[in-house]
Amino acid sequence: MRRDKVITISLCMIVRDEEEVLARCLDSVHDLVDEIVIVDTGSTDRTKDIAARYTDRIYDYEWTDHFADARNYSFSFATQDYVLWLDADDYFLEKDRLKIKQLKQELDSAVDSVVMEYHLAFDGYGNPLAMSRRNRIVKRSRQFRWYNPVHEYLLVDGNYYLTDIAVSHGRVHENTGRNLRILEQIVERDGEVTGRDIFYYANELSDAGRFSEAAEQYRRFLDQPVEYFEDNLTACARLSACYHQLGRFDLKLTALLESLVHELPRADFCCSIGQCFLEKEDFGKAIYWFKLALEQERPPDHHFGVLNLICWTWLPHLQLCICYGMTGELELAYEHNEKALAYLPDDANLLQNKAKIEQALGLGGAEPE
Repeated sequence: MRRDKVITISLCMIVRDEEEVLARCLDSVHDLVDEIVIVDTGSTDRTKDIAARYTDRIYDYEWTDHFADARNYSFSFATQDYVLWLDADDYFLEKDRLKIKQLKQELDSAVDSVVMEYHLAFDGYGNPLAMSRRNRIVKRSRQFRWYNPVHEYLLVDGNYYLTDIAVSHGRVHENTGRNLRILEQIVERDGEVTGRDIFYYANELSDAGRFSEAAEQYRRFLDQPVEYFEDNLTACARLSACYHQLGRFDLKLTALLESLVHELPRADFCCSIGQCFLEKEDFGKAIYWFKLALEQERPPDHHFGVLNLICWTWLPHLQLCICYGMTGELELAYEHNEKALAYLPDDANLLQNKAKIEQALGLGGAEPE
């Protein structure tokens, strides 16, 4: 990258009742940015008091059930070269903080958007279990805007810079039903949601445990023309999960196989399809799909969909251990358990598997107490 000057960054956030997590977020980023803009949408706890420790740029915003409008309002107060956005339950680990410091020194001013990883969940070793990517830092002069009242998105074009810098997500709040309420207001007003909002509506219904209604909306979404195939893949996966909850195991497998209409086999879908056959005790087919998962490469860096990372690491090996154990092929079971242990060396279940298989094979292992 060509360095013209050290870039400056405005952090812009919208918050409401975030006293449990806001300090963690701002502690991890306050010294990396040149100004902090906090837009409060109606907090009744200590959120604004905590924010005041880091900035005096705190603005009130009357909530209108429209996330994009609130985010655009926060962006309107930015004055620096670039704008970084975070949610209050996001934060940067130290390794990522160091990368941001370097980024500020080196970023080419021709870059319009810096893409970062978004780590959504973690295992006991701190390794990410699931991730996606987001346009996280955007050039202020381009005046990029947010769209959509719920599940808002930042519409960006121009020169992208892909990085391995990660924003870590540590959710504290449970689902409050706010998003579902907003979408149901749209349904009541307009008769139905349309386009991509069908997908979001289905997600909210599923999160609320309304699986039959969610399945109907996922089906509506999948039956319309494809605009962004990653949404269709996620819809297939979540539709399958709804059918599982409804006891429709035949349709569960069908929904997973529908993913192959939109994309070549991916490890996460291979594992889910394999699990369907494992549950049927059809071990031959299960082994086929778990082995196929091991052959898949992770999608490229420009991939923005959610990835269940364990399907590209230890999960297929664990499931193959189970399959081969059930078919009596203990040497193969042992081999795959060892490969899973390479990722999770202290996992109690894997260590127990190891001891049991060693004992069965006469390798001198003993079953742990």
